[in-house]
Amino acid sequence: MRRLWPLLWAVRGPRRLSSGASPAMEELLRRSVPPLPPYETKEKAPPPAELRGAEFVSFYRALQPGPPRAELLTRLARDFGVEHGRVAEAAAKVLQAREQRREPGALLQAEDRLRYYLNPQYRGLFQQLGRLEGGLRFLVELRADLMEGLASKAVDGPHVKEMNGVLKNMLSEWFCTGFLSLERVTWQSPCEVLQKISDSEAVHPVRNWLDMKRRVGAYRRCYFFSHCAIPGEPLIVLHVALTSDISSSIQAIVKEVPPPETEDPEKITTAIFYSISLTQQGLQGVELGTHLIKRVVKELQKELPQIEAFSTLSPIPGFTKWLVGLLSSQTKEQGRNELFTESEWQEISELTGDPTCNTLKKLLNTNEWVRSEKLSRVLHSPLMRLCAWYLYGEKHRGYALNPVANFHLQNGSVLWRINWMGDSSPRGIGASCGMMVNYRYFLEETASNSALYLASKQVRASEQVLALVAQFQQNSKL
Repeated sequence: MRRLWPLLWAVRGPRRLSSGASPAMEELLRRSVPPLPPYETKEKAPPPAELRGAEFVSFYRALQPGPPRAELLTRLARDFGVEHGRVAEAAAKVLQAREQRREPGALLQAEDRLRYYLNPQYRGLFQQLGRLEGGLRFLVELRADLMEGLASKAVDGPHVKEMNGVLKNMLSEWFCTGFLSLERVTWQSPCEVLQKISDSEAVHPVRNWLDMKRRVGAYRRCYFFSHCAIPGEPLIVLHVALTSDISSSIQAIVKEVPPPETEDPEKITTAIFYSISLTQQGLQGVELGTHLIKRVVKELQKELPQIEAFSTLSPIPGFTKWLVGLLSSQTKEQGRNELFTESEWQEISELTGDPTCNTLKKLLNTNEWVRSEKLSRVLHSPLMRLCAWYLYGEKHRGYALNPVANFHLQNGSVLWRINWMGDSSPRGIGASCGMMVNYRYFLEETASNSALYLASKQVRASEQVLALVAQFQQNSKL
């Protein structure tokens, strides 16, 4: 009985790979991907040899990034997925059991058989690789290649997208909170860790070692999650500023000044989450950020129980692009824009010397508008209300269009305050016309806010934001 499933596989013959694969790649995939044994003998099937998994890892890493790896991933997804014939047979047996109203045990077994055959064959390979030493790290790297290929269209199609989803779900189980360790970064942390934290900072790039020292020094905290199978390796990093009020400007947090030697706990009443960065692209979509924020809140409450407010100071990526797109589309459709009031547009056109939107769009795209104090003053009010609407009212499938807003609103935060010139760096001006936003976490309300947003798509917002939204609805039209 132990040899039944390999014999059945031999009788049926191996799956024929799509034409075009190199003989070495064909042979590797046939050797490495364990066939799915028949349902009846699944418990008795011998475990795959570790050597086959190690062979796959070595072969894959020897391939050049780009087309060679994309070809292997495409073959794996297309030729070693679900066996549709077996799925159809199992589904028919479920329907038959329901129609014949057989005993519950028979129906449950038929459903279990169907679930079993819905597993793609490559899932067995991923499970095998996950058991290898260093295998989990390899799977994260492989998914990063997969996502990069999907983004660049180097790999495409429903089979590849399905495999990406399967691997993401497997990684979500392997990287659940029970396997994660919270670690704090200080100036005494290993140099390799400090370097990785610096290199991975995606929101506010670290300028130099003095800047890095300040970000882990007095009135600052830096934490990351690591995994028990990849100890000491930062997976996702959260930077926190300890302040006396809710910050409205990132420059005050990351400016170049020597860090004080000691911090006075009595001056600390607020924790500002100002940067969260995923260091492993292969873990995109795996729920890590939410759990990291919750763990850090608990850690800070233990260390500094006097903290009264928890808030973010967040970027607003995509706002400038959205605004320029609106200006372009409204000009094409109507010959004029209705985002500004008549008096606002009169002032803007006088300052730009252009009755159309073309010069304004150019100034927004090149950041040149901030050089004019008069134009900045005129744009202050309309940009604030447009930004409020972008965060509060612009939706994707009913949820906030902006990905950062959607993340924090899902966590149960309140859209609390929009800050004019919160990030005056060229990067901040280019991404969001210099504006930043605070998402405030009222700990006793986060669960109910999250449930409300996820179930009813309702956004909790402060009076400031709602007032700006009302101004938008009164003065602007989309």
